[in-house]
Amino acid sequence: MERRWLVTGCSSGLGRALAVAAARAGDRVAATARKPAALEGLVREWPGRITPVALDLRDAGQCEEAVRTAVERLGGIDVLVNNAGSGLFGAVEEVTDEELREQLEVLLVGPWRLARLVLPLMRAQRSGHIVNVSSLAGRVAVPGLGAYVTGKFALEGMSQVLQGEVAGHGVRVTVVEPGGFATGYGTALAEAAHRLPAYQESTAAMLGGFRTMADNPGLGRPEDFAEAVLRLVRAEPGGPLRVPVGADAFAWLEAAERAAAEELAAARALVAGDAQH
Repeated sequence: MERRWLVTGCSSGLGRALAVAAARAGDRVAATARKPAALEGLVREWPGRITPVALDLRDAGQCEEAVRTAVERLGGIDVLVNNAGSGLFGAVEEVTDEELREQLEVLLVGPWRLARLVLPLMRAQRSGHIVNVSSLAGRVAVPGLGAYVTGKFALEGMSQVLQGEVAGHGVRVTVVEPGGFATGYGTALAEAAHRLPAYQESTAAMLGGFRTMADNPGLGRPEDFAEAVLRLVRAEPGGPLRVPVGADAFAWLEAAERAAAEELAAARALVAGDAQH
């Protein structure tokens, strides 16, 4: 079965690997990037399989045009992958309103908008799959990455709501939670304009780790991420909403689940103690 994909953020990293994997599998892909020139190599390598589309997620008009182009060139959309993203590093006190809005436009508003645009098509054909690429930071708080964490937590909340709303229309929703992958995320990670010495101790090591991601041989390969996404899209309906991907992902999330259970128990004991007084 040939699938028609709209994948955002294909200029590099996970999105580029996914576009290649889908094309290699015999599917057709509308691959987006803010600068379509970055996709020229993909188009040459996969003529007729990969269609380049200009898309800045912050631009509502470009989002509408991207969906329209995908439908015109591919004949429809079976899979939407909200993969494009950007990172902002800065403590909560350091991040301005404008910086926060910019981060949420990319991580939450853009994916929400694209989901809204493709849902009429998917409901009409009684099939479709929306894949929202989150992160371990969608369930694990990371000091210094507050704006990014907030965007990913919100994306997961939206996805959970959406799953309940569209299941009866034949539309699937999956949240993919990548662990550590060797991509350019860390080198492209922006910093808040005004950093404060007070937060140097609690965030410096974390920032240093992000900066070396692309060259870390211990992290996963984008190609492995792509193959995992292909498998979950091919899987029968009814699978889990959240799918961790990567060698380290399950260990991190299992630790987070244990911490959450301990916190819940502590809260129950605290409330029960207050009720006795």
